[in-house]
Amino acid sequence: MSDAETPLPQPLLEDAELDLLDDFLDSERVDADALDLISAHGFLVALAVAPRDTPAAAWVAELFHGDPAFSDDAERETILGLLERLRHNAIEVLEAGGLPELPFELELAGSAPEETPIGDWCAGFMEGVFLDEAAWFADDEEAAATLLLPFMLLSGLFDDEPDMAELAGDATRLEGLVTQLPELVLDLYLHYRVPPESPKPRPRRKKPAGGAKGRR
Repeated sequence: MSDAETPLPQPLLEDAELDLLDDFLDSERVDADALDLISAHGFLVALAVAPRDTPAAAWVAELFHGDPAFSDDAERETILGLLERLRHNAIEVLEAGGLPELPFELELAGSAPEETPIGDWCAGFMEGVFLDEAAWFADDEEAAATLLLPFMLLSGLFDDEPDMAELAGDATRLEGLVTQLPELVLDLYLHYRVPPESPKPRPRRKKPAGGAKGRR
């Protein structure tokens, strides 16, 4: 696909809404181990891609590492509503064949992925995978591993594994993966959420009236 044909990434929330989430996730009312805005964004995009839905209670508990100290029911409704809308908007964008806008510049600029928001986002994405890992690898483990490899490499979570460490040392490869991240998310969505088209049945050939046996 040429640059002219590549659709522009679409934001999943408005900037003001992302700022509101950022302030809340960075506040003392949230557990210190909770995901920050960048990681939560990756986590929710993974849930949009996932082969089956995870109950909201399960992913909310995982994202916050417990129950935040909301000031009141209105704030709870606002924050949880924004998180759910981010996930839902990701589904809508991907379902239409669009690309999600990611909350960072798509370049490493010589830095290690784990030292950048890119690594944080991919680590959050992998947290979404770990939440229901069996489903991601159930049907075709090899294909799943191939499609998830870029996210695993950029997350920095697997650098202790010899094979991954070697791949992670290829700066040119990593930079290329970063620029492709929105397209890689769409590839995963198409793999898990869009069933392949069934071949159209061939019309049955009609038998000649009266049978054709013995015709010369």
